[in-house]
Amino acid sequence: MEYRSKTSFLGLPLVHIALGSARPGEPYRRGIATGWIAIGDIARGVLVASGGIAIGGICIGGVGLGLISFAGLSIGALAFGGLSLGYYAVGGAAFAWQVAIGGLAVSHAYALGGTAHAPHVVTPQPGGPFPMSSIPHAPFRTSDAFILAVLLFAVFVFTLTMRQRSRE
Repeated sequence: MEYRSKTSFLGLPLVHIALGSARPGEPYRRGIATGWIAIGDIARGVLVASGGIAIGGICIGGVGLGLISFAGLSIGALAFGGLSLGYYAVGGAAFAWQVAIGGLAVSHAYALGGTAHAPHVVTPQPGGPFPMSSIPHAPFRTSDAFILAVLLFAVFVFTLTMRQRSRE
């Protein structure tokens, strides 16, 4: 099944849904969706991507690669999942540059979890409530805005490249 909206922006459809299909006597055909909002077996969405493999701005799926990612294997600036890798990561096993929260939490700066490894480990007092004020947050710097802009540009260029390749 495939749906592609008639509305497009910068050559990409606003919504593209491509679900795989299996026909008798033919191999399984994966659904590859590319658009601003993409849903498919493999989804490449500039704003939102959802699928077994999701690449884009906000990703939801089995494997997710994006700015904000919710996936079993989650890679992104803000990653949530079973195995999470990112600038900020939350998951069963969380590996982050700034803050990691999870059963196994490893970070360059702050970690919170069952097994936490970082220069600054946040732990609650035994038997007491969790100290919400002890959760660290980094100040937003100009360099952070620059990194975000570069990442957004990279996602945009990647999407245009994939669209060009799909036409060939």
